[in-house]
Amino acid sequence: MLAPAMAQQAPAAGGPRLLPAVQVNASRLDIPPFDVPAALSVVRVDPAASGQPGVNFSEVLAGVPGILARDRQNYAQDEQISIRGFGSRSTFGVRSIRVYMDGIPSTLPDGQGQVAQFNLDSADRVEVLRGPFSVLYGNAAGGVVQLYSADGTAVPQTTLGVYGGSYDSFRFLANTRGIAGPVNYNIAASEFLSGGYRAHSRVRRESDNAKFGIDLGHGRKLTVLLNRINQPNTQDPLGLTRAQLNQDRRQATAVAAQYNTRKSAEQNQLGLVYEQALSQADQLRAMAYYGQRSIVQYLSIPPFVQKNPLQAGGVIAPATHYGGADLRWTHRGELAGGDYEAVLGASGDYQIQRRTGYENFIGSTLGVKGALRRNEHDNVNNVAEYAQFYWHFAPRWSVLLGLRNDEVRFAEHDFYITARNPDDSGHVSYRATTPVAGLQFRAADNVRIYASFGKGFETPSYNELGYRSDGQAGLAFDLKPARSNNYELGAKWQATGGLEFDTALFRADTRNELAVATNTNGRATYRNAGHTRREGVELSATGELAPGWRLSAGVTHLRARFEDGYLACSGSPCTVPTTPVAAGSRLPGVPQDYGSLRLEHGSGTGWREGVTLTGVGSVTVNDFGTDRAAGYALVDLDAGYTFALGQTTRLDLSARVNNLANRRYIGSVIVNDGNGRYFEPGPDRSVMLGARLTF
Repeated sequence: MLAPAMAQQAPAAGGPRLLPAVQVNASRLDIPPFDVPAALSVVRVDPAASGQPGVNFSEVLAGVPGILARDRQNYAQDEQISIRGFGSRSTFGVRSIRVYMDGIPSTLPDGQGQVAQFNLDSADRVEVLRGPFSVLYGNAAGGVVQLYSADGTAVPQTTLGVYGGSYDSFRFLANTRGIAGPVNYNIAASEFLSGGYRAHSRVRRESDNAKFGIDLGHGRKLTVLLNRINQPNTQDPLGLTRAQLNQDRRQATAVAAQYNTRKSAEQNQLGLVYEQALSQADQLRAMAYYGQRSIVQYLSIPPFVQKNPLQAGGVIAPATHYGGADLRWTHRGELAGGDYEAVLGASGDYQIQRRTGYENFIGSTLGVKGALRRNEHDNVNNVAEYAQFYWHFAPRWSVLLGLRNDEVRFAEHDFYITARNPDDSGHVSYRATTPVAGLQFRAADNVRIYASFGKGFETPSYNELGYRSDGQAGLAFDLKPARSNNYELGAKWQATGGLEFDTALFRADTRNELAVATNTNGRATYRNAGHTRREGVELSATGELAPGWRLSAGVTHLRARFEDGYLACSGSPCTVPTTPVAAGSRLPGVPQDYGSLRLEHGSGTGWREGVTLTGVGSVTVNDFGTDRAAGYALVDLDAGYTFALGQTTRLDLSARVNNLANRRYIGSVIVNDGNGRYFEPGPDRSVMLGARLTF
């Protein structure tokens, strides 16, 4: 449900402006985020304000604690996003975190998601939910990220923009929004081109998004959502070894050029959301969506490896149809003198994937699609029921309860059967009931203290089931789902009407942690690695310090460890793990400390300036901790000027310098890479210039 973050009040003369009203949906309840017993950050999206081109999701995350977006400089693999250590093992896309756009899942039923389809030109806000209440979103909900498009404006407006900068990077955009009769609309289209910081990393990305809100009268509303992303022939430079990194950090691995490693991806999606007020106390919401996603990716697997009859080839080509529906009823009332709100809902999602694999050679020619080596239909169905109950049962006390039941079923139908490659068809089902509870105490009108607990679970995705670590054919149906107990203790303080401080202590204990077993030539296998623990603290400050001065700062201290020792593979090929990983070892890819700060000045027409500071601690690159990527601190500066061209037109000019000190750093790591190519370096000092014309 939609709710204001807080009531707007008139600011004191000469004092800071009060926080604007913010509509949020992360809790599914009609209560302000300040009163939600959970760590929840709401970020207004305005790429033009910081001179950012609006390409990467990480651009809007400055000052948000808990979440970390690692810059791969590799658009063939998408951004690597983690929340409190969940998702750090992902070799591509987003794992362990649920992703939504305008209420439509960007995470498939098997738990694999992406943020590449996020269109920041049409966006209004981003919500980041962390901690126990994330489990109410089901499978792989170590955290929840949601992006919402803005509604159409009362006065129609159109924006045309162009950006250009280092490494032959250009972006062109157009956005129009307004209201026409009963329809409000927001339509955006853009194209991004870049030669890439590293060799063999060229990219072209087309992104389109449209939102139409239709007022049907009598308390009824229909929202139509269209989204498209097309990214043809994106080059993949692969990771670098330590020696390659020291030799030339901008190079691509030799086999990247030899096999022309690359990826083509296209996705088209349609969503419908229907809302109806049944009475003053009851509301109905129904959502349905359908999409198609096709991928062709060329890997660097040598031909001699593919001669194994059980090998699935060096070209992967999954074609996926997916969709689902959600029905939700909300009731509000009064119980024992206190207001309450109850939500009952059910959802179903499916994905039907035709997964094919081909040799990446024909004769002596490498990097081309050769003979068929894999042909299967992989289906996933997820059915869930959920309930939530919020009760303000005393003047200073409130409770939020939730329960969700999920059943996720995987089925493989193998159509590539030969004398040396048997039928690998099979199926497996995972079930989980995940409760969550939170209690909040209102110590003062501007202070909230809360405690919460929840149980979560995460099934393997098809990418993790896709290959067995013992080298045999078929899916890894022996993998178990990871299950976790999540705890959080937090406090929120609105120091002034425009400035809020939040803090949270958290812990997540996981059993059957899904960990990388082997990672060779762009192909990863997985295993269950016993018990792990992630615990730490988050601190944040957000709001207006003084007229025209805005701050967003967040810092996280995180201890992420394997609680149990186990045996793992230390090289490739490896079918029997023999190398011990000691209890207490760090989870690879997870820094102990990270944070960011954004300070900006200016509003309206005239000058605006900003500075962004980012700090990330060191990370180990494998389970054994034999190597690591050093920590780093970056400084970015931006400035802009807004011209008023008459009463209805404005021109925004901007300039931004990233990595001002020209620091050498590792943007992300490829966990447990079997070839030792762990490192993906971040870019040197770079410049971006932009212009936006709005009329």
